[in-house]
Amino acid sequence: MTEPLLSIEELSISFPSDRGPVRVVDGVSFSVGREIVAMVGESGSGKSMTGRAIMGLLPSRAKVQAKRLMFDGQDLGGLMPAGWNKIRGNDIGLILQDPKYSLNPAHKVGRQVEEALLLHTGLSAAERREHALDMLARVGFTDPKRAYSSYPAALSGGMGQRVMIAAMLVNRPKLLIADEPTSALDQNLQEQILKLLRSLTEELGMGLLLISHDLQQVSRYADRVVVMRNGRIEEQMVAADLAGAQSGYTRALWNARPSAATYGSRLPVYGEEA
Repeated sequence: MTEPLLSIEELSISFPSDRGPVRVVDGVSFSVGREIVAMVGESGSGKSMTGRAIMGLLPSRAKVQAKRLMFDGQDLGGLMPAGWNKIRGNDIGLILQDPKYSLNPAHKVGRQVEEALLLHTGLSAAERREHALDMLARVGFTDPKRAYSSYPAALSGGMGQRVMIAAMLVNRPKLLIADEPTSALDQNLQEQILKLLRSLTEELGMGLLLISHDLQQVSRYADRVVVMRNGRIEEQMVAADLAGAQSGYTRALWNARPSAATYGSRLPVYGEEA
């Protein structure tokens, strides 16, 4: 069996407080290969903190400890700032929730898609433009040259998220972390973006850590699922088996999504007597 791209054992994250250290992630262990692994859980469960620890993006006051925090044979736990700058945007990419806050409104799309190439390669300006146009076409722009020359304000939310995906994938990273990449979009656009991420993961042979709260979507687009609760892993399983989860907490998350069938009725509350 091949070594996974990302291997984490007993990851813990804590922050100082007036009452002593507060642990927000507690002994988390999982791996990601060339596949889609979804990390799910309610707000505050520690999933986004885990993603930021993998990217080295936690604030300096955070204390990160791990028995093992390896990416592609490299120990992330011992990286200095220069090491992180080499990995971020090159070997590991990050997509955030809302392109309105991730894209710079003062710069055209093409410049922002090319940024990783400018920082991490020795390509000429013409070569960077060619790579950027190719990636814009791959993420679904029918007129990539027009998108390349546009400012973010001229794009819809779905188009902006496609630009973010293009910017993170233009340098062919080995691992992509997507933190709630569809939460700012309507249902139809959510499906389009997740289908796109699925097809690009397979096409480029990379790993994807998808951080989400929507178990129904995860069950359709992910390969495996890590369920988090109160900073710990509650359950790990094959994504397609989520509807039959063993954990009561996982089943509660599965049943908690509002739908036409539950309109006007009270959603179930975990731990509440029936």
